[in-house]
Amino acid sequence: MESSFIIPQSPLIKDAVCAFWQLHRYNSSTLHQTIVPKGAVEIIFSFETTKLYAEIGQQSFTIPRCFIQGFHTCPVHLHLADRQSFFGIFLHPTVVKHILNFHPVEFSNSVIDLTLIDPSFYGLWHYLGEHNSFEKRVSIFTEWLIKRLPALTEREQAFNTFLNAHSDLHLSVSDVAKQFCYSSKQLSRKLFELTGLNTEQTLLYKKHLQAVQLLHYSDLSLTEITYGCHFFDQSHFIRTFKALSHMTPKEYRAKKDVVSGHIIDNVH
Repeated sequence: MESSFIIPQSPLIKDAVCAFWQLHRYNSSTLHQTIVPKGAVEIIFSFETTKLYAEIGQQSFTIPRCFIQGFHTCPVHLHLADRQSFFGIFLHPTVVKHILNFHPVEFSNSVIDLTLIDPSFYGLWHYLGEHNSFEKRVSIFTEWLIKRLPALTEREQAFNTFLNAHSDLHLSVSDVAKQFCYSSKQLSRKLFELTGLNTEQTLLYKKHLQAVQLLHYSDLSLTEITYGCHFFDQSHFIRTFKALSHMTPKEYRAKKDVVSGHIIDNVH
């Protein structure tokens, strides 16, 4: 497996893009991959000709060559061939409306073919496919994005920071509403546009995301993770984690792949 990852440093681009990544995987067998909910709006370009298949909830579909996905509240199950070549972009949620004229909620628990939304993505896919260099692909996408991207407002930037932060897991709904100078209803409506979740659900989802990181990268006990992520108790943590990931924290930790949130099963 070959992988690349970069967090942009240019002020305009880092307000729009959380990170760029690239993955080339070569296997001797078919893979089943499970991706637990990871709280991201993501554009992905697939460059292999072999068809790839996925399930989200009760939906089964062929993965498009160029697609976008939003916040998921259930795992994504992928059926991958022996070769995969992907280039991806994690977008800040408030950027999506500006570049696609859709709120991210439209992509929650789904994978949408971007060429059906904007035909220019078909040409962009071809142009990116002509270059294997990760740095060149980042440059190409950055150039494409800058032409479509206005400067974000301070409030839009604040929402992106809030959705990416893990230091505020103790906050209540009223705390967050005060932080944004919104009523509880206004806040819930705005977060639903960005995540498909109301405020209370978003706060719980953020706790889940931090728990995934700690399960993946630390040796902390479940009890330590429970209270570190501000769950009421361990049963509440396990119940929440299982509702979103369809497995217990212990099962995730035992099966985790190299990439956070990913589980790989070889199928010979």
